Amino acid sequence: MKKKLALILVGAMLTMSLAACGQPAAGSGSGSGEGSAEPLKITLATGGTSGTYYAVGGAMQTVLNDKLSLSELNVTSTGASKVNVNMITDGEAEMAILQSDVISYAHTGTNTFEATGVEDNALWVAGLYNETVQIIATPDITDVAQLKGKTVCVGDVGSGTEVNTKQVLAAYGLTFDDINVVHGSFQVGVDGIKDGKIDAAFTVAGAPTTAITDLATANEFSLISLTDEALAKIATDFPFLVQDNLPAGTYNGIDQETKCVAVQAALVASEDISEDVVYELLKAMFDNEAALEAAHAKFEYLEAEYAAAGTVPLHPGAEKFYKEVGAIK
Repeated sequence: MKKKLALILVGAMLTMSLAACGQPAAGSGSGSGEGSAEPLKITLATGGTSGTYYAVGGAMQTVLNDKLSLSELNVTSTGASKVNVNMITDGEAEMAILQSDVISYAHTGTNTFEATGVEDNALWVAGLYNETVQIIATPDITDVAQLKGKTVCVGDVGSGTEVNTKQVLAAYGLTFDDINVVHGSFQVGVDGIKDGKIDAAFTVAGAPTTAITDLATANEFSLISLTDEALAKIATDFPFLVQDNLPAGTYNGIDQETKCVAVQAALVASEDISEDVVYELLKAMFDNEAALEAAHAKFEYLEAEYAAAGTVPLHPGAEKFYKEVGAIK
């Protein structure tokens, strides 16, 4: 009886040991082949489907997924920057593309994060390109000062676009109390101008932006240029907004240079993702720059020193990569 009981216990312990050995750890494997851990499925939070974030994320997914062994990118459309930070904090996304100023607010608990407090789980992976604050309007509106009393789409609630809209308006002595505020995506703003329901809309995205390009194909509109006085005030009050002029011809029908400001589009990752996963992703990005640029023109700006210059701490995997390529010491 004792011998039979001993054999049962040994068998049970062996079964448990084999089960434990076969259990993969998320994001820690080296491939998806037989006997290896499955790739970590990464939800990459972006923005609205008509914005640049979504298109850039789609290019990353298409080009990089068959180059990665430790992870697999799955792009999702969201309400953009603040929502993306919240998604990483809440474990609903592992990576995100968002505005450099917004992730800075999250780490300091300021601006749009004053009510919720510090959210510092998302760490810097790469600065990708400049995002220009573009102001489109009906043809009769050619100056930000004319927006007083008008109906203006200011971006999604809590988005970086909403924040930057307030900052640009402030340079003209205006607040949201001076306009009729409409919240919505870039496409909502464009459709509202087409339908005559909205007078102007703010878009913060890499230019040319899909929604505005769509507007320009068959509609007259104004792309508002900032005054030199407003640019000087913005430089003093909001130094993270840098001047980034759009050349003539960026959009059909806009034949003159437009004076704008811009923030940086940043790729961030949860601190819970392993160093190896982030390192492999960055290496794949820089090893496949040409393919990424062919998939989306914004990747022509991918450059290691620019990418490493973040507004919040680097993810350990990013730090390892940038040190290896000499972008940081």
